[in-house]
Amino acid sequence: MTDAVTAKASGPSLPTRLAFGFGGAAEGIKNNGFEYFLLFFYSQILGVPAAMVFLALMIALVVDALSDPIVGYWSDNLRTRIGRRHPFMYAALLPVGLTYYLAWNPPEGLSPNGLFIWLLVLTISVRLSFTMYEVPSTALVPELTPEYDARTSLMSYRYFFAWVGGLSIQIFLLFFLLKPSEQNPSGYFHIPGWHLYGAVAAGVILLAAAVSTFGTHARIPHLKAPPAQRNLTLGKVFSEIFETISNPSFRALFLATLFGLLASGVSASLNQYINGYFWGFTTTQTAGLTVAVYISAVLALIIAPIAGRMFGKKRAALAIGVLAFTIAPAPVFARLIGIMPPNGSDALYNIVLTITIFDLSLIIATQMLMGSMVADIVEDSEVQTGRRSEGIFYAGISFIRKLAQASGVFVATLVLTFAGIQEGAQPDKVTDSSLTSLGWGYAVTLLAAWTLMMFCVSFYRISRETHENNLAAIAAKAAEEASH
Repeated sequence: MTDAVTAKASGPSLPTRLAFGFGGAAEGIKNNGFEYFLLFFYSQILGVPAAMVFLALMIALVVDALSDPIVGYWSDNLRTRIGRRHPFMYAALLPVGLTYYLAWNPPEGLSPNGLFIWLLVLTISVRLSFTMYEVPSTALVPELTPEYDARTSLMSYRYFFAWVGGLSIQIFLLFFLLKPSEQNPSGYFHIPGWHLYGAVAAGVILLAAAVSTFGTHARIPHLKAPPAQRNLTLGKVFSEIFETISNPSFRALFLATLFGLLASGVSASLNQYINGYFWGFTTTQTAGLTVAVYISAVLALIIAPIAGRMFGKKRAALAIGVLAFTIAPAPVFARLIGIMPPNGSDALYNIVLTITIFDLSLIIATQMLMGSMVADIVEDSEVQTGRRSEGIFYAGISFIRKLAQASGVFVATLVLTFAGIQEGAQPDKVTDSSLTSLGWGYAVTLLAAWTLMMFCVSFYRISRETHENNLAAIAAKAAEEASH
């Protein structure tokens, strides 16, 4: 039996799925740090105005956004002895670890302006390094298997390790590195803990990227070959890029990803404020919430493949997503209308804990299904254009993810400004009116963004039957070309 037939029948082997999936831990740790803690660290801990932190992140994202289509198109067309994806992945290994370490370890004595420049330079460096790794790495999905459900399995492992990796480092930070004291009862202002976090996280990022890169190396001979060499002009390159991304299903997922990650970005950026300020949880309690999310990741790893097989990816994503966005802001709304237990009570913590476990499992499962849906666009586009453009599609998703993260930080900054929460404010110094404004801004934004995401997903056109028809059409064309 040929490798292609084997892949279609059963999908990639378990070692391949694990190696590919483990690579997601690198991106998960980076995203966790940048989304949940970077704004908080530089503004609340180091004292840089939140607007300046946002400006640095936005400039870095604009620079980084230019790299996504370049790396995606380049990796689609690169011709080397080790394939077209792995040269980028190998080149990125050391930079992804080193730059992440430096982002959390600025030199001592820098003024707010100096910290702004340091953050800007390092954020650009981190993001460019991760583009070199993540875009070619995720573009391997359609090449590792053409099978509809096997792709869901691959992306489920990727998202599982991304969440577990990010959560594990976050737990380590909250439990062991941010040490409370009499002057700092919350533990958040223990700066040496943040520096050590940067070192540990950078080491795990390097390990995860290396395992995924080396672990998929053996598959290089079985991956898709680049297109035949052509005389390409800059105009031709951009013409092909725009033709590729004009695919209707890609547009639907592109916009859905924007709104979904906008919600995630707002949630992540305000997470420390909601847990530490709105609910009044200690770092130990917040760490307990984080530990519980392991259960969410495991549940999602089970839910997503089963739902995808039973209902198809689009219908499953819609059903699970609607349930998830309904549940996500519910506890905050309940507090705002006065039906939640008071802060400091065990009942409040247990309610938030239970809802977090269940809701996050649905959110992660939705992400897994949507990630797999991107892979199926590759053959749909190939039927229309005659070209395989895995790198372009995943570069587009990478681009919109970064734009959404920037938008999430921006919206989070607006919510903080609206709530009147100042840089460096301790939780017990924030007024009740500020907490109420924080809650309304957080909950309403999440509800609106998730609703828009589900609306966009509804326009995705590729079903299981459509995908099988695309594979058959591609195979028939290949047979016809081989006969001539």
